Order: sequence, then C-alpha cells, then structure tokens
Amino acid sequence: MITTLALSIGIVFLAELGDKSQLMALTFALRYRWWVVLGGIATATAAVHIISVAVGHFLGTALPTHAIAIVAAITFLAVGLWTLREHFGPTEEQPRPKTPRTASAPFFVVLSAFLLAELGDRTMFATAALATDYHWAVVWLGSTIGMVAADALAIAAGILLGKHLPEHAIGIGSALLFLYFGTATLLGTLTQALTGPVVAVVAIAAPATALCALLMHRASERKHPASSAGQTATAAPVPTGAGRPPAQIGR
Repeated sequence: MITTLALSIGIVFLAELGDKSQLMALTFALRYRWWVVLGGIATATAAVHIISVAVGHFLGTALPTHAIAIVAAITFLAVGLWTLREHFGPTEEQPRPKTPRTASAPFFVVLSAFLLAELGDRTMFATAALATDYHWAVVWLGSTIGMVAADALAIAAGILLGKHLPEHAIGIGSALLFLYFGTATLLGTLTQALTGPVVAVVAIAAPATALCALLMHRASERKHPASSAGQTATAAPVPTGAGRPPAQIGR
C-alpha cells in the first residue's frame, strides 16, 4: 500500500512539472489568495482523479476528451478576454470602481478551470493506468497529493512574483496566459497535424495580437480624448439677467 501511494505521488508529481496546470496555478496565485487557489485545485484534482480511477479500474472506457478540451479552450479564452477588458476598459480619467471580493467566486473560477483542464490531461491517463494495476483508492489519494504538491510550488512562485509586480501588470499577464492556454488547447484539439512545438509557437500569436490591439486602442484614446470630455469646456450657461440693459441711475 505504501509503495503504491509513493509511486502514485511520484509519477503524478513529475508529470505535472512544467505542465500547463502549474502555469495556471501560478496565474491564479497572482490574482487570488493562495489558500483559495490551493483549495480550488485540491477539490478539482480530487474530483478528476476519482473519475480517472473509475475509468481505469471500473469502466475501462475513455471520456469524450475531444469535446472536453474544446470546452476548456473556450473557457480559457473567455477568462482571458474578460480579464483584459477589466484592466483596459477604464481610462485614467474614469477609474474602475472597486468592488468587494469574496472568496467564493475565485474558488469556483479555479475549480471549474482545473476541472476542465485536467479532464483528458496526461495526469488523468497516468492515474487511470495506475488504477488498472493497483488499488484504486490508494492511487486516487497518491495522485491527488502529487498534483496538489506540484501546483503548490507554482502557487509559491506566484506569491513571490505578486510581491514585486504591480496589480495592473499581474492582471494583464494573467489574461495573456489564459489566451495562450485557450489557443494552444484549441489548436492541439482541432488540428492533429500540428506538433507540440508548432502549436506552442502559433498559440503565442493570440495573446500578442490582443495585447497589440489593446495598446493601440489605449494610445488612440489618449491621443484623441472622447468627445464628451471635450464638451465639458463648452460655453457656460447664460445668466438670467444677461443681455438686459443696465438699470438706469436715479430710478
């Protein structure tokens, strides 16, 4: 039992090193509190890996990973675009109003993102393969610990980066990473002919294009302010008594 637990932890931990899940964990740690991110990752990992051991040990069938990957890619793209809109929408003259943050919303964002990302990922297949030869409960526990430990390293890196980077830069960087994840996942799913390095290079074009477009839009706003701003300097309203002849002296 101990050997199976150690094997599951080691295999999944090594499989997660350098994986997109670590980059996602780092990205979320730049925006949300570390315990919220870790809790979302742990919950999603436990759910995904219980599916993995069920597939490997009980069902012996595969999930519709193609459709799941497309949904995950669309989710990443939507999160990236929304975050860019959040940070580039207001101008300096009209700052974005601050709204109170709750822990529940980030938790469900992290949970849903990792659920979609890990369904059909290589760690899921590794867990399913282990469950065919070893006890499913021990494999589930070990694989969950291994993945959470690997992503905890990425969260620690995100915390260190967050202490030295401004919030605006963190938000933009997070959005660009999500655009990259979404484009890479979509290309890898829909275009089987492209190899991994080619997909990675082509996927960079999406966040680069979005960033250039938004920077050009911001520069245009600064160069040509909105017409409403120019209308504030229009003629003042005419006083009620303006234009009337002055009262004659002696009356």
